[in-house]
Amino acid sequence: MKAVGFNQPRAIEDVHALEDIQLDLPTPGPRDLLVSVQAVSVNPVDTKIRQRPLEQPGYRVLGYDAAGRVEAVGAEVKNFRVGDRVWYAGAMQRQGSNAQYQCVDERLVALMPRKLGMQEAAALPLTALTAWEALEDQLGLKPGEDSGKTLLIIGGAGGVGSIATQLASRHFGLRVITTAGRETSANWCQAMGADAIVDYRKPLPEQLASLGLEQVDAILLAQQPDEYWPSVCQLIAPLGGICGIVDARAPLDLNPLKAKSARFCWEFMFTRAMFASQMQRQGDILAQLSELVDAGTIDSTVSEGLGPINASNLKTAHRRLESASTIGKLVLAGWD
Repeated sequence: MKAVGFNQPRAIEDVHALEDIQLDLPTPGPRDLLVSVQAVSVNPVDTKIRQRPLEQPGYRVLGYDAAGRVEAVGAEVKNFRVGDRVWYAGAMQRQGSNAQYQCVDERLVALMPRKLGMQEAAALPLTALTAWEALEDQLGLKPGEDSGKTLLIIGGAGGVGSIATQLASRHFGLRVITTAGRETSANWCQAMGADAIVDYRKPLPEQLASLGLEQVDAILLAQQPDEYWPSVCQLIAPLGGICGIVDARAPLDLNPLKAKSARFCWEFMFTRAMFASQMQRQGDILAQLSELVDAGTIDSTVSEGLGPINASNLKTAHRRLESASTIGKLVLAGWD
């Protein structure tokens, strides 16, 4: 089968940074689905793993967003059958979705929304799982129960920020403030459902004060937290929560949160699969998300299609992500 992989860390400008390769067709395990991958999207985690040394020789296949059709099922699979249209993010410890066929544990998978095509669907799984787990599992927010609470999203125009804004405003009922810099980013955040937008390059407390907000109930840090840390510690309300998804450059000082009994938590979407812990939760989230998409509550966050799945187009996607200026999600669909 066709795939795109790498065999050692290289800069994206290196001709061998990502290569078109041939691999054997994988064999599904007892709880696996064998999926014919029709579309993928690219996330910052792809670019980070591409630059890490491999733990064993051979080619590593990246890709942690996929939409496709079930081609075969393992002996213990209960919830899917051949021909189902499915979407998922998968597991970091297994080969990724940048291949014509991929094996994935059924507990991480759900049926795709009926109203979306493969390309639109592939934009959502990883970021939606990250955002949903951050809001509900980590920050403890509940759809409906916490309507009217305030959420600050730092990094509103990115992949996670885009879907987090939609989920928070349209499903959880929160008042959402996002950061943005460029006018195009601000317009995107507004289209995703942000109630207000502030400039990440200017002091945040003063900008929120101008909106009548001295503090917010929750903060999602979808950017590297270091430069924002003093501001978020000031802005978080007593008993509130801050959730980060990007590694800090240096240890974060949690002491400013003590007087407020405020908490800081990490969200890492791959934790459940990595430790085989409550894996079905991700399939359940994607099933709920599918219903929200079909109901018209949530929209795909795809911002651009880059053509078929091959090394050249994936290099373009990696290069764009490494520039830190992308909006929404970059998607590839089909095979040459």
